Amino acid sequence: MNNEQLKHNLTSADHWLRLLFMVLFVILLEVAGVVMLAAIVLQFLFSIVSGGPNDNLRQLGNQIASYIYQILQFLIYNTEEKPFPFAEWPQP
Repeated sequence: MNNEQLKHNLTSADHWLRLLFMVLFVILLEVAGVVMLAAIVLQFLFSIVSGGPNDNLRQLGNQIASYIYQILQFLIYNTEEKPFPFAEWPQP
C-alpha cells in the first residue's frame, strides 16, 4: 500500500461513518446482552415455579440471540447490512 492509498483510506467518509455505526452497535450489543441475561434469569425462575420453560421467553431469547449474531457479523465486517433499527427485528 502506498501513501496515496493510505491517505485515501484515512480521509474516506465511508470508513468514519462505519466507525460511528460500529460504536452504536457495540452499545446496542451491551444492551442486548443485559436483556438476554434478564431473559435467562427469568426463564430459570419461571421453570422453577412452573416446572417448564416459558415459550414467550424462549422466543425472545431466540430473537435476541439472532440480533446479537447480526451485530457481531456487522462488527467483524462479514456483512454490510446494518441490523435493527436499520433493518427488521430478527424473527425465529
